[in-house]
Parts: sequence; structure tokens; C-alpha cells
Amino acid sequence: MAYFNGYPATYQPMFQAQQYQAPQQSQQGGLIWVQGESAAKSYMVAPGNTVQLWDSEEKIIYLKSADPSGMPSMKILDYTIRGEEKEQPAVEYATKEDLNALAEKVKELSRRKKVVREVEDDE
Repeated sequence: MAYFNGYPATYQPMFQAQQYQAPQQSQQGGLIWVQGESAAKSYMVAPGNTVQLWDSEEKIIYLKSADPSGMPSMKILDYTIRGEEKEQPAVEYATKEDLNALAEKVKELSRRKKVVREVEDDE
């Protein structure tokens, strides 16, 4: 039994499909900039693709990929600019002889301290 719903029999409601849009990221010069690792993790990548995401807060590049089934994975790369590296001061190591000489000085000072204590106790 057909019921009358107030619309002509040929009426078909039109539904608009909503398309998902990835978060808007600033793309300047072909680079995709994100703010931190959490933004890189939430960036949508199409199945079978890889994108480079540049961190706008630190010197980090995120390589985010999605396999053909859509499972994401991400590699994190730190980068430095040549010429900006800070030169490390030269490290000098103590030789065995240096350590033995230091041990002798410590023994001598502890002997002197012991002698001073004995003199103070006698007075």
C-alpha cells in the first residue's frame, strides 16, 4: 500500500556528497609547512603517496607515506645548514701519568690534613 507523503511520485531528494578536505597548510615555493610533529602526524596522505612536510618551528623534515591500503608511516629527519654548525672545542684527555700524579697529590694532601689534626688534638 502506497502512502502519500506530500511530494509527487517522481520526486527524489538530492543529497550533496560532502568531500573531506585535508587541513589547509601553507604551501610556499612547493614546500608544505606544518607546525610541529603533531601537525605532521595529522596531515592526510593519499594511499600510495609520499609527501615532504617541513616543520616551521624547528629544523626538521617529516617524510610521510601511505601504503596502497592507506596505512601511514613517517620518517623524521633533522637538517642543518652548512656553515652554521658550531665548532666544538678540542677535547683534551688525561694520560695515565696525569692521573697517577693527581692521585699522589691527593694522598699527600690527606697526609698533611691528618698531621694537622694530630697537632690540633695535642694542643
